Amino acid sequence: MERLIQKIEPSVDISHKLQNVAAYARVSSGKDAMLHSLSAQVGYYSELIQSNPEWRFCGVFADEAITGTKESRPEFQKMLAECRKGKIDLIITKSISRFARNTITVLETVRELKMLGIDVYFQEQNIHSISADGELMLSILSSYAQEESFSASENQKWRIRKDFEQGKICNIRMLGYRRTTNGSLEIVESEAEIVRFIFLNYLSGNGKLLISNKLNEMGIATINGCEWTTADIHRILQNEKYAGNMLLQKRFRENHLTKRMIRNDGQLPKYFVEESHPAIIEKSIFDAVQKKLEEQHQRFSSSKSVASYPFTGKIQCTCCGKNYRHKITATGNVWICATYNTRGKKYCPTAKQIPESTLISVCCEILSIAEFDANIFENQVEKILVPAPNKLIIQLKNGKCINTTWKDRSRSESWTEEKRAAAAKSSKTRRWRKCQK
Repeated sequence: MERLIQKIEPSVDISHKLQNVAAYARVSSGKDAMLHSLSAQVGYYSELIQSNPEWRFCGVFADEAITGTKESRPEFQKMLAECRKGKIDLIITKSISRFARNTITVLETVRELKMLGIDVYFQEQNIHSISADGELMLSILSSYAQEESFSASENQKWRIRKDFEQGKICNIRMLGYRRTTNGSLEIVESEAEIVRFIFLNYLSGNGKLLISNKLNEMGIATINGCEWTTADIHRILQNEKYAGNMLLQKRFRENHLTKRMIRNDGQLPKYFVEESHPAIIEKSIFDAVQKKLEEQHQRFSSSKSVASYPFTGKIQCTCCGKNYRHKITATGNVWICATYNTRGKKYCPTAKQIPESTLISVCCEILSIAEFDANIFENQVEKILVPAPNKLIIQLKNGKCINTTWKDRSRSESWTEEKRAAAAKSSKTRRWRKCQK
């Protein structure tokens, strides 16, 4: 009997499937030369991938970052997200050190991608991560790359610290000065006028908020082209360089991997160089400003930490959307809109500082408790909204919203001992003058 053989055509396309290929590039500095290098890498990989008929171009992910950690690189994270969605089969990168400086980061990422069936090709080392001996080679070479990075970092630190010991001026960028070709600092007069304006205004009694608002209204930007804040004013007022001196090594890098800057609170020596460059501010004026800053700090400083306040993150201004922050004033603890506090009433006109005692009283009444309990407050109150002066909306975690109002403290309650003494003295003077008549 003759057998009947029937050919069954495949129901799926078995034609050659193109490989989805992407590239990753990174530079570790914001300098123009490095940015040009990054642009060149992007162009190179785009052309390389698109010229291969076996590959489908899936983009070039490029980071300008100071570190090789995953968390600091948004494009790296975006690439990994595309890999997890199954949109990439192969990643091409220049070298292990460009992919990541940390051995653990390299191996963890490569292993995750390997589990997803994704290959990483390191051009300089000529390694495919998905190959049998790929992980062993990567482990050895990435450890070497990490040590090489550490050695380069230590050499750089040694050079910088030797310069500090010799009192040499480091690379700085600050308002009022520019660095000359021979490495010294010279005054930029147009910028120096702004610095003098800040010091003299502060010494004459104007606060940092008022000074920053004045500069913004005058259309004067910071050295970085941004609007002024109280923090910017504070940094300038504290900067010893404006008096012609230099305190070197005020900060240092945590390590060669994170490169996070840390304030030097005694971990390393500091070097104070007197008369290292021309002064913008006279020593007498600079010293007077430091004394005033210290007096203000002593007056308003608190031993409490922000985390110890139960209202932290709970009070929100509906006018600008910012949270209220804790502040210690001459009349006691208050909570104030962050915008109002840093920029003034002009930028958040409906904001008003609320005494902490008032908030406690209102919450006790709403929650029907005799004494304020931080745990009860945290468990029951979701948010406190401030829609207008002297008005509060208490949002409870059960979904209920309670509208309430509060009264300002009486004049006598809000007066400090200094104000009382001044008022008594003024009243006594008026009576004396009246008797003289």
